This record gives sequence, structure tokens and C-alpha cells, in this order.
Amino acid sequence: MIRTARPDDLDAIAALHTRARATYYKGRIPEEAYSGAAELARTREGWSRAVARAQADGGVLCAEQDGELTGVAAFRTADGETTLTQLHVDPAHWRKGTGAALHAACLDAWRRAGIRRVRLEVYAHNLRAQAFYATHGWLPDPHATASGSHRVLWLSVPPPPSGE
Repeated sequence: MIRTARPDDLDAIAALHTRARATYYKGRIPEEAYSGAAELARTREGWSRAVARAQADGGVLCAEQDGELTGVAAFRTADGETTLTQLHVDPAHWRKGTGAALHAACLDAWRRAGIRRVRLEVYAHNLRAQAFYATHGWLPDPHATASGSHRVLWLSVPPPPSGE
């Protein structure tokens, strides 16, 4: 089930975010940059701001199975540009359709809001995420200059499937 995040989800969201990030950051950046109590608190605070954001400015969606949070996605619209800021699936739930369901829910939200183009930055070493995004139609920005450790991707939001 995909639903809108609630403030009482924040601890579970921050913990899931931390587990997911560890899979692609481990061995590439210092552990304290993605793990530990201080980083968990900072992550929770960031998610708290996202969950509190006005609907017109973005959204946070949770994937839930049997009462357990299995994935989370966040997007934000600012200055006329929409960015998919986060999409994480708990590693224990990879390859089970959770990411695809969250992505589809984001697409629905963007279509309802009239959004036609969305941007994201993906960690250059996170090849799993890059393959996922490519499968879902995201394309590298041919005009982007190197942005350090991340690649910029864009998605033209497709129209709704026939019959919707």
C-alpha cells in the first residue's frame, strides 16, 4: 500500500533511509557521513521538514506492507522546478515492486499537479538506482556539468495510461 507520510512515521523513515544509504555509501565515504546517532537525527529532521511541507510544495509517500514501512519517496517543487529528492526502499524489500509502486504513485501525483518534467540527482556509484531510473524513463542531463558525486537525470512525465 502507498500512502502519504505522517509525522508518526518519522523514526521509521529515518531508519529506512539510513539502511538504504549504507548500501551504496559504505566503503565510499566516511561512515559518520551516513550513519550514527548525529546523522540519524539530522536525517530525521530533514524528513520532518519534508513531511510538514504544504501539498502544493511537494509530498512524501510511504510504501507499507503488513504495517511495516518498506519504502519512502519525497519530491519538492520550488521556483517552478520539481525534484524527486528521495526514493529509498528497505534493502530487505528490494526487487519486490516497492520502488516501482512508489515511482508510479509519484507519477500520479505529478500528473494531478500538472507537472510535466522532474529532476533528480543520483549518487554516481549507486548503479542499482541508476538502472532503476533508466528503466522508468529517466535520462541523463546532456547539458549538466559534473556535480561532484552525483548525476543529474530528468524525466518527462508521461500522460496517464489510456482509459484513465
